[in-house]
Amino acid sequence: MNNNDAIQFIKSLYPEYGEHIPLHAPVFLGNEKKYLNDCIDTTFVSSVGQYVDRMEKMVAEYTGAARAVVCVNGTNALYMSLLLSGVEQGDEVITQPLTFIATANAISYLNAIPVFCDVDEDTMGLSPVAVRKWLEENTEIKNGACYNKSTGHKISAVVPMHTFGHPVHLDEFVKLCEEWKLALVEDAAESIGSFYKGKHTGLFGKVAALSFNGNKTITTGGGGMLLFTDKELGEKAKHLTTQAKIPHRWEFKHDAIGYNYRMPNINAALGCAQLENIEKVLENKRKTAMAYKEFFAGSDIKFFDEPKACKSNFWLNAVLLPDKEAQLKFLEETNDAGVQTRPIWELMNRLEMFKPCQHGDLTNAEMFADRVVNIPSGYGVNR
Repeated sequence: MNNNDAIQFIKSLYPEYGEHIPLHAPVFLGNEKKYLNDCIDTTFVSSVGQYVDRMEKMVAEYTGAARAVVCVNGTNALYMSLLLSGVEQGDEVITQPLTFIATANAISYLNAIPVFCDVDEDTMGLSPVAVRKWLEENTEIKNGACYNKSTGHKISAVVPMHTFGHPVHLDEFVKLCEEWKLALVEDAAESIGSFYKGKHTGLFGKVAALSFNGNKTITTGGGGMLLFTDKELGEKAKHLTTQAKIPHRWEFKHDAIGYNYRMPNINAALGCAQLENIEKVLENKRKTAMAYKEFFAGSDIKFFDEPKACKSNFWLNAVLLPDKEAQLKFLEETNDAGVQTRPIWELMNRLEMFKPCQHGDLTNAEMFADRVVNIPSGYGVNR
């Protein structure tokens, strides 16, 4: 396929943007201004207000979580997910190298150490087969926990990331984590509105993290969310993320080292308005994805579709070019033409600070790094 054909097709999907088509711009379809004005009129613009509680209830109801707790951003939510799952200093945490850096950073904030295993071809997310292989070759169970035989460190958790909103093989991870005494922590930052076998992502371990950054399917400007299947653990998270302050009308007493990870009411107000239209947004994005799928069918540029038994949110649509040279050419020609595209992230194990980390065979991750390009995926007014 000629790259110009792809450029013209993308422009035909987003005529409203004119000369420059962004990768994923936020869209405001409903009560955003009304709710923001309400925050200003009532002066509740900080971390206390009705929209904070309302957004937590809306997300819990939408996802099916026992409890949802807002955070200031997705990275903080992931950090808290790991902390509440028992990850401690010096522990090792298995994750994927093909991810946004927040995944590895959150592990590092706990002074834990990432271990990188390969991704699956059909999900672009962490492979349970690759993780199992690495565990069998490098670890042992002793005293009811999993230990790395070469480093002596305890391995405490596995963190799959649902890449671009495509769910990983969650049933296999649940089984694997039970067998190897590991906590399952889903990095669901990109996957609100994505379902695995009819169940929303983020509900397969005790804790998971969502993101509501400005470029996400649903945005609060900046923000994140913790999802819990254990309501009591969710209440503990709410307490810790609000400075562990004991409720009182005037006294300032705290019963633990807490965190100022509270989402401001003004951000939650934006989130509530966004959530009111989530089904409309998801339907629109799916139509875009299916249009891409049909357009690229039979060409040498392959559209990355949702995995079997899954319903992806298609947060960012991705295509695979034949090789690295074709990837770079596509990136150059699309961006020169005013169509914003970008490659997938640099592999974590190639970054200077994570080069010392252990990793398994990364054949699939390396293949994706050399071939994947994200193409415009935002809300289209004509769909």
